[in-house]
Amino acid sequence: MSSLNIKPLADRVLVEPAAAEQKTSGGIIIPDTAKEKPQKGVIVAVGNGKKDEPMTVKVGDNVLYGKYAGTEISFEGKEYLIMKESDIYAIV
Repeated sequence: MSSLNIKPLADRVLVEPAAAEQKTSGGIIIPDTAKEKPQKGVIVAVGNGKKDEPMTVKVGDNVLYGKYAGTEISFEGKEYLIMKESDIYAIV
């Protein structure tokens, strides 16, 4: 992980989504148009939290989040999601 010049505000986090599955468990290659949006990723930046709610996730955590959670952004040629900590379901 490289250091980014993006600092999320308040209770937001920046997530690098995991790559979409390339093959099914049976070995069938999935075309780009049929790939499902990943629901797993790695936290690359964390905000400071709210006044009475400290952040429970940290940089480097692998997390699960909702299928349509966050806003997609592109920075220096890479895709990221920025979302509220409450959009994260679990640390895995």
